[in-house]
Amino acid sequence: MTATAVRTTTMLAILFAGIIIGGVLGAGIMAYAPSLWAKPAEPSAVAQQQETTTTTTTAVVPAAERDLVSLFKEVEGSVVQITSTISTVNNNIIINGNPLTSESTRLGSGFVYDAQGLIVTNNHVVDGASTVDVTFTSGNTYSAKVLGRDAYSDLAVLKITDEFTEKLEPLKIGNSTDLQVGDQVVAIGNPFGLSNTMTTGIVSQLGRLIPNEDNDFSIPDVIQTDAAINPGNSGGPLLDMQGEVIGVNSAIQSNTGSFSGIGFAISSSAVQRIVPALIKDGKYDHPWLGITGANLIPDIVEKLGLPKNSKGVLVTEVTAGGPAQKAGIQGTAFDRLGNNIRRAGDIVTAVDGHEVKRMEDIIAYLEQHTRPGDVVTLDLNRAGQHVQAHVHIEARPGPG
Repeated sequence: MTATAVRTTTMLAILFAGIIIGGVLGAGIMAYAPSLWAKPAEPSAVAQQQETTTTTTTAVVPAAERDLVSLFKEVEGSVVQITSTISTVNNNIIINGNPLTSESTRLGSGFVYDAQGLIVTNNHVVDGASTVDVTFTSGNTYSAKVLGRDAYSDLAVLKITDEFTEKLEPLKIGNSTDLQVGDQVVAIGNPFGLSNTMTTGIVSQLGRLIPNEDNDFSIPDVIQTDAAINPGNSGGPLLDMQGEVIGVNSAIQSNTGSFSGIGFAISSSAVQRIVPALIKDGKYDHPWLGITGANLIPDIVEKLGLPKNSKGVLVTEVTAGGPAQKAGIQGTAFDRLGNNIRRAGDIVTAVDGHEVKRMEDIIAYLEQHTRPGDVVTLDLNRAGQHVQAHVHIEARPGPG
């Protein structure tokens, strides 16, 4: 997301191997169609002879190129630019007894969710905004209000408040669970304020877990793509080759702030789950387990004396008063410096019968299959003994 004076887009670092400790799930787990680029058919002998006898020729357009052109024309009117005005107060500068107040703008993208003026974007595009404007490809700009937002998933819903003359064409929400690595995708947005920019690439990987710098909870089930995503793309759609939204572009992995080959999008399955609640209630209650955990990397496996290549998540900390503590789940005791394990905590090996190999497995399962009030069964390795714990899931504490 392009920021003219405030932060642009979330710069995220991905945690692949090693210990993943953070505040997810209060959680404490605090922790498209295949490529269509085809070789053009060889012209027939008759066609070749005709080409030599005419004064003008028409270039052969590859089928994939035609598909991308038609796809863009089909959806471009449904992708918008979001301009947020942010008011900031500097208490270090006092003028006539009042702190200095200034305004700045933040640019991002969004897309039409329904014909009544609902727009989906990223939370970080509109967080803290005093006013929000929505600009269409026609050049028409309308005021909008933030109808609902969720910092944990980085999703937000806007409602156009002006009387609008546009015929709004909602984008269809696709099924991200059908995606495969290698599927071709398209990103459309406003990188660096350059309106309606289209880039294309593939699904680089699925099910990524990325930290959210706005809070201590990571975002699960994230799509990784090599389609160019830059500041200003935030909130725009990631589309499959049918023109359906399979993700909401949210972040890039970069040391410079510009695209470096890795971009991330919130999955459409999260959109389908969270956006209706934002429209209805203005918020979404995420499931909360109340543990901090670490993947069983070889170093930890060796220190705990476990069989080589053991899988699971070591519970390093249990939140006081949280669901896990109420269910009797045990955390790990460390020495005074916190470097060495004095007593190992429980190791989560399965949740509701689904094998757990890493922290992402727990977080993704809870997000996708549970809601506050549900009961989940955790299979645990406790000091070499198999035990089960039944945990009553609660809503994450604090604002989302």
